[in-house]
Amino acid sequence: MTAAAIEPLRAESRRASEMFASLTEAEWQSASGCTGWRVQDVAQHMASVFHTIADPSTIDGGSSTDAEENAEVAVQARRNWTVEQVLAEYDEWSAKGIEALAALQAPPMADTVVPLGNLGSHPLHILANAIVFDHYCHLRHDIGAAVERAAALPRDAAALDATLDWMLAGIPEMCAAALASCTQGVNLVFRGDTERTCSVRPGNAGAPWTVSAVIDATLPTAHTTAHDFVSWGTKRADWRARGVELSDPAAAATLDAINVI
Repeated sequence: MTAAAIEPLRAESRRASEMFASLTEAEWQSASGCTGWRVQDVAQHMASVFHTIADPSTIDGGSSTDAEENAEVAVQARRNWTVEQVLAEYDEWSAKGIEALAALQAPPMADTVVPLGNLGSHPLHILANAIVFDHYCHLRHDIGAAVERAAALPRDAAALDATLDWMLAGIPEMCAAALASCTQGVNLVFRGDTERTCSVRPGNAGAPWTVSAVIDATLPTAHTTAHDFVSWGTKRADWRARGVELSDPAAAATLDAINVI
């Protein structure tokens, strides 16, 4: 269960609100780290995600199986909104969205597995982790590409733990196509703001890849930080440029195949 994600989600939402309130007009219109999106578009996306979770009947969230295509629908529909409208949307729907996600942390809803297009199929309780990941990444890596103080936001251990829960749970399905041509498993060792270890391994006889909390001593090891993993594990940067220490280049293709949405 991942009910522990709710409190870091509240904290990340507060950071987002404070950051948005501090942005200048020039910063709102700056190009973000998301190709084709201004900082304002990233903020609007973050608001739209909460809106879609809390009341999907009142927003066009797209009907594709591609999460990124769906995200574009809501952003483009609001492309000409004022900053004040974006702020009001975020303030209203972040509160409603968090409460909706909190309600999904108790059985039986918590354990209900739902298909989420190219994100894979996941139990409802982990959606809170997905939104922590979304906020952590968009604030520090995407808005942070244009606004230095966003990049410098705290690397909160609880938020990073919740983020890793989502990213590691997503690898087997989100990266299945790219991993299909890989045969070399790898250990991931996270150090720094939060610490964790896991192994990413191909399944037997063509079965899906697995992510286990148990290190496999026979596999190469990649050392990284969770903060950097949010960047290179989403293909915002190449792992080679983010200081990843890989014990054996045989696992390079496996790291290249990781692309979490």
